[in-house]
Amino acid sequence: MFFSFDKNPYLYISSAYSLIYMQGTKSPINKYFSVFSFCSSMASPVALGSWMVLLLGLVIAISTTRVEAARAFFVFGDSLVDNGNNNYLATTARADSPPYGIDTPSRLPTGRFSNGKNIPDFISDALGSEPTLPYLSPELRGNRLLVGANFASAGIGILNDTGIQFINIIRMFNQLEYFKEYQGRLAGLVGKDKAKRIVSDALVLITVGGNDFVNNYYLVPYSARSRQYSLPDYVKYLISEYRKILLKLYVLGARKVLVTGTGPLGCVPAELAMRSSNGQCDSELQQAASLFDPQLTEMIKGLNSELGATIFIAANTRQQSNNFVSNPGAYGFTTSKIACCGQGPYNGLGLCTLASNLCPNRNLYAFWDPFHPSEKANKIIVDSILSGSTDYMSPMNLSSFLALDTNTRT
Repeated sequence: MFFSFDKNPYLYISSAYSLIYMQGTKSPINKYFSVFSFCSSMASPVALGSWMVLLLGLVIAISTTRVEAARAFFVFGDSLVDNGNNNYLATTARADSPPYGIDTPSRLPTGRFSNGKNIPDFISDALGSEPTLPYLSPELRGNRLLVGANFASAGIGILNDTGIQFINIIRMFNQLEYFKEYQGRLAGLVGKDKAKRIVSDALVLITVGGNDFVNNYYLVPYSARSRQYSLPDYVKYLISEYRKILLKLYVLGARKVLVTGTGPLGCVPAELAMRSSNGQCDSELQQAASLFDPQLTEMIKGLNSELGATIFIAANTRQQSNNFVSNPGAYGFTTSKIACCGQGPYNGLGLCTLASNLCPNRNLYAFWDPFHPSEKANKIIVDSILSGSTDYMSPMNLSSFLALDTNTRT
């Protein structure tokens, strides 16, 4: 295509606007457009044509660089990180009805257990990438595969018998099988060698473990697992099984894996409603989390040593969440006990539905529904993952982790 700017220098301004819009408001190309806008008001048609050629060239160059430089992102785990896979399954563990998604641009449910963004969404923002699509989404095809995929499914745990009441969910071994299947699809798109590089350069997030307590060991009094194991022995068993999952991810090509802990299990509104008589966090569940998270960190430290490289980093999400649970006002919340959406004590009973109580300002609530953080709380957690000290991240935060191979990828 040849442009005749000398005849009509304004003909392609709309093309530049369109390309700039696709880059987003945070794109560096916008600063060049600001200069162009100022100069165009003073320039001759010939000079304006030169500016347009330069501007379009910069837009195309930056657009191409961004696509090539964006790191793929893969997500495994439970409802804290599910981007909508369960929408495609016959299960009660779904978030595909209002008021879920009330604070998204469309104000419609997306399958995320949030009023808006969840943890993977904020990590995608930090990577400069679009959100990962659920692996079961029919939209995940062609170049969308280059972004990565979300394999998470609400209700699952480390163990296959966790969440049996939800019946049809993508258990962890199935998520890993889908990851293997994904790599075959990716290889068909870009070739086997490039697909392998994309996976090894990618960031992987895995969030699992909480359901193994609330939807297994403590699901009912005298559960099968609680009769089989004392709590300390159960935690050791979970850690040993989690280790197998992480090693499988490594065998499948993952080389940068962010592993999160359980969160404040005994402090979520659902547990306050069912297990607390005075609004205090449930001590048994808090003990479970306090046993699990340090052992997870130690297991990851041992894995890295065994593999001779920093493959895994651990996020102490329990401590991160405990900060705003114990002192909500310091983070701009009015409460960390009452869910924004729900019913019963602390809005902690049942599902979040159109019939539920719904708070008018989600930013004032640490918890969106009986189990899940609000969008604002998710951002606080991710900010700590990205830049937190070793009190929250081991052996380093995510920004430092990703910077380790920056020079080799550029």
